[in-house]
Amino acid sequence: MTNSDSRPARPGEFELIAELFAPLATSAGAFGLTDDAAIVAPPSGFDLVVTADAVIEGVHLLAEDPPHLIAKKALRVNLSDLAAKGCKPHGYLLVLAIPPKVEMHWLAEFARGLKEDQNEFAISLLGGDTNSTAGPLTIAITAFGLVPNGTVLRRSGAKPGDLVYVSGMVGAAGGGLACLKAPQSFASLSLVDRGSLINRYRLPEPRLSLGQALHGIATSAIDVSDGLLADLGHIAEASGARIVIEGGRIPVPRPLRTIWGDDDALVRAATTGDDYEIAFTAPSSMRTEIAKASTQSGVPVTEIGHVEAGAGLVLLGEQGREISVPEKGFSHF
Repeated sequence: MTNSDSRPARPGEFELIAELFAPLATSAGAFGLTDDAAIVAPPSGFDLVVTADAVIEGVHLLAEDPPHLIAKKALRVNLSDLAAKGCKPHGYLLVLAIPPKVEMHWLAEFARGLKEDQNEFAISLLGGDTNSTAGPLTIAITAFGLVPNGTVLRRSGAKPGDLVYVSGMVGAAGGGLACLKAPQSFASLSLVDRGSLINRYRLPEPRLSLGQALHGIATSAIDVSDGLLADLGHIAEASGARIVIEGGRIPVPRPLRTIWGDDDALVRAATTGDDYEIAFTAPSSMRTEIAKASTQSGVPVTEIGHVEAGAGLVLLGEQGREISVPEKGFSHF
C-alpha cells in the first residue's frame, strides 16, 4: 500500500514499536516495551548515572546522513557523556519525533544502526516514545551507566598544579562537517583523508574504556562536544580554577593543517564541536598511570596544558603569546 504521494505507508505507532524497536529491548526490565515504564536496578556497590542528549536535523545532523549512522551518533553522543563520567553503559530510553518525509525503510535502517551499537556496547533499549512532528527529525536519548559507588568523574575537581589532557584528535569532526558542506574546499585532500574526517563527524567514538581507566587518576573530566576550549572552560568554572592551554600541543589532524594552515587550523579545531573526546585533568604525579590507561584502552592521550589558581581559560601560542578566541565553542543559544 502507498499513500497519496506514492511513498510507502508508515505503520501506526504501536505497530512501528512492535516491529522495529521491541526487538531491541533485550533487558528483562524493559518488559519487551509492552508496559509504560522499565525497571533499572543498579547492582550492589554501584551508582546509577543518568544523562540525556538530543540530536536534531539541521543542528547536529544533515538530512542526507545515512539513517543507520544517525542512529549510532544519537546513541554515541550519550555514551560519550557516560565515558567522561567513568561509567560502563547499561541501557537507554529513546524518544523519536518523526516528520512525514521519514519512510519505513529509513526507520528500518535507523533501527539496524541501534541494534549494531547495542551489540557493540552491550546495552539494551529500555523504553521511550514515538511522535509525529511537522518540524525537523528529532532524536532524544536518555542513557544510563554504572559506576562504583562514589567514583563518578565530575567537572569540579581540577586543582592548581594539575595537568590537562585530551584523548584522540581535536577538530576532525568539525573538519568533516565543513567538508560535507563545502566539498570543493577540501578537493586537494585525498579521498582517504576526506573520508576519515567525514566519518569522525558522522560516527563518534565514545572513549568508554579510557573513562573507566581514569578512576583514581583524573581529578575532573568532560566530554568534548561543544569544542575543546568551551568544554575545558566548563571545568575551569566548576572547579574555581584557571586552565592554561598550550596551543602547539593540541593534537590537530594533519589534513586540517593542510587545508586551513597551522594557525587557523588550531583555533578552528579547538572551538569546533562534535569531537566527543575526553578532556581531563590529573596531578603531575599521575603521568605514568595516564600512559598506562592510554595503552590499556587503546586511546591516545595528549598533555596540552595545566591548571593554576585564578579563573577562566586561556589559549597560548608561540612564545607564550595569548591567542584571542572570542567564541570558544558551539552554543545553542
